[in-house]
Amino acid sequence: MGFEALALQLLNGLSHATTLFLMASGLTLIFGVTRIVNFAHGSFFMLGALWSAHAVTNWWPDMAGSAWGYGAVILMGACVAALLGAVTEVLLLKRMRHAPQLYQLVATFGLTLALHDAMRWTFGPEEVFAPRFPGLKGAIQLGESYFPTWQLFTLVLGPLVWLGLHLLLTRTLWGQRVKAATQDREMLAALGVNPAPLMLGVVILGCGLAGLAGALQLPREPAHLQMDVNVVVETFVVVVTGGLGSIGGAFAAAVLIGLIHALGLSFFPQATLVLVFLTMAVVLVWRPQGLAGPAAHAEQRESVPVFALWPVALWGRALFVAAFVGLTFLAWGQGDYGRSLAEDVMVMMLFGLSLQWMMALGGLVSFGHAAFFALGAYGAALSHLHWGAGLFTALAVGMALALAVALAFGALVVRSSGVYLAMLSLALAQMIWAGAVQWVGLTGGDNGLIGLRLITPESRALWDAVLCGFMLLALVGMARVARSGRGAALQAVRDAPLRAAASGLPVQLLRYQVFVGSATLAGLAGGLWAAFKGAVFPSVASVAMSVDALLVILLGGVHQLWGSAVGSALLVWGGAVLGQGLDYWRGVLGLVIMLVMVLAPSGVLGAVQQWLARRKATPGPSTTLPPTLPANAPTASPKGAA
Repeated sequence: MGFEALALQLLNGLSHATTLFLMASGLTLIFGVTRIVNFAHGSFFMLGALWSAHAVTNWWPDMAGSAWGYGAVILMGACVAALLGAVTEVLLLKRMRHAPQLYQLVATFGLTLALHDAMRWTFGPEEVFAPRFPGLKGAIQLGESYFPTWQLFTLVLGPLVWLGLHLLLTRTLWGQRVKAATQDREMLAALGVNPAPLMLGVVILGCGLAGLAGALQLPREPAHLQMDVNVVVETFVVVVTGGLGSIGGAFAAAVLIGLIHALGLSFFPQATLVLVFLTMAVVLVWRPQGLAGPAAHAEQRESVPVFALWPVALWGRALFVAAFVGLTFLAWGQGDYGRSLAEDVMVMMLFGLSLQWMMALGGLVSFGHAAFFALGAYGAALSHLHWGAGLFTALAVGMALALAVALAFGALVVRSSGVYLAMLSLALAQMIWAGAVQWVGLTGGDNGLIGLRLITPESRALWDAVLCGFMLLALVGMARVARSGRGAALQAVRDAPLRAAASGLPVQLLRYQVFVGSATLAGLAGGLWAAFKGAVFPSVASVAMSVDALLVILLGGVHQLWGSAVGSALLVWGGAVLGQGLDYWRGVLGLVIMLVMVLAPSGVLGAVQQWLARRKATPGPSTTLPPTLPANAPTASPKGAA
C-alpha cells in the first residue's frame, strides 16, 4: 500500500471516529450521571438522520440549497432527538434509576423495539437519499486519490466537540455539578443540589449529540431503519474501551477504534469486524475498567433474593410439571406449526436456563451468551455435514466446542464484573458472529449451513419427547445444585464476594466453574436448535439472540426456577401470536418489555409469588385478632414473683 492510500485510510478512520465519539460521549454522559446503560442510544442517532433527511428532501427542500439552511436542518434533527430524550427520561429512565443495570439495559432494548416501529410508521420503510451539503461537495486530492471535503469537515468537528464538552464540564457551574453527580450523586443531593434537573439536562445533551451524529451522516450515506443497531454496538465498544463515565477515554477509544476499523478494511478485509471487538477484549484484559475508567471494585450485593424453587410444596411442583408437559402435547396437536412453536419454546427455555445458571447462582452477567449457543449450533452442523455424525455425536461435538472456548475465555471473564463483564462477553459473541459471516468457506457466510438431517420427519415425535426430557433434567439439576452446599457457596459469592473470599471460599474458581457449565449447556441448546431447524445461520450469534436469552429469564424471573419456562413461553408464543395479525408487533413487544421491567422487575413468577405472600400475610375479614389491652391494664405476674 502506497503512502497516499495509507493516508486516505487514516483520514477515513479519523472521520469515522468523529461519529463514534459523538455517540460515545453522549452515552458516557448519560451513564456517568444516571448510571443507566442506554441500549436505545442508537435510536436517537437514527431519529436525527431520518428526520433531517425527510426535512431536506420532502418537507423543506429549498433549505438544502444553502449551507445555512442545511446546517439549520441538521441542528433541528439534533434538537428533535434531544426532545425525545427528555420524554424518555421522564417516562422511563427516571423510573429505572434504582434498578440493576441489567434490567435497565433490557428496558432500553424494549425502547429500541418500540422506537424502531414508531419511526417505521412515521417515516416509512424506504431509504432516504439526501443531497450533498452546499459548499462542501468537492474533494481534496491526495496523490492519485481524493478525500471528500465533507468528511474532512466532520474530522475537524470531532476535536471541537471534545473541546466544547471539556470546557462545559470544567468551566461552568452546571458542568461542575455534573462531574460531582458522576462521582457521588447522593453526596451532591445531601449538599442541597437537586440531581433531577441535572439528570434531565444530561439526557437531553447526550441524546442531542446522538441525533447530531445521525444527521451528519446524510451527505455521505442514506438514512434507513437499520442505523440504530448497526451503530449502537460499535458505540458500546468505544464507551467500554474508553472507560464508563470518561469523556477523554471515549475520545481516545473512538480514535483507536476508528483507525483500527479503517486499517482493517485495507489489510484484513475479511476480519475487520473481528479486529474491532478483539481490540476491546485486549484492552479489558489489560485494564478491566477501560483506558480511563475508574478502578473497578468488587461489590457487596446484600439485597439479591435467594434462588426460589417456588412452589415449595411437592404437589405444586408436580402441578407445574404436569402443566408444562400438557401444554407441550397440546401444542403438538396443532399440526406442524404448533409442534415447531413448542420446540422453539423448549430450546429457548434450555438456552435461558444456561444463562440463568450463570446469573442467578454465580452473579455473572452476560450480554453475549449467544456465542456459546452459536458454537454449539455450528459444531453440531459441521460435524454432521463433514463427518456424517448422528444427533447425539453432533450434540456432543457442539457442546465440546462451546466447552473448549469457555475454558479459554472464562479465565478472562471472571476477572471482570458488571457492565464490563457483559461487554466482554458481547465482544466474544460479535467476534464469533463476524467469523460466521466472513468465513464463507467454512460457515457458508450469510447463506448459512443448510440441509441438515439430524432429525428425520418420522422420528421427530421421539426427539420431541427427548427434548422435553432434556428440559426437565436441566430443571431438576438446577434445583438440586441450588439446594446443595455448592449452591449456597455460589450464592454467597454472588451476594458478598469480599466476605466470601475472607471466609476462605475460592471465589474465582467457583465463578469459573459456573461460567464453563453455563456455556456448555448453552452449546447443547444451540446443537438442538440446529437439529430441529435443519439449518444454521450467523443470526444464532447475533445481539438479538443474546437479548432473547436475557428476555426469557427476566420476563419469567431470574431468581425463579421456573422463570425460564414462563419467559420462553411468553417470548416465543407471544411473539408468534402478535406477529400473525399485527404489522408492528415488535413495537408492542417492546412496550410489554418496558412495562414488565418497570412494574414487575422480579419477573412474572416473582410478581405472583410476592402477591401471594402479601395476601397470606394480610389478615382476612374473618380472622380473629387477640384483644388489645389498655395501656394502664394490670398484667399477670409470673407465678411465684414477689
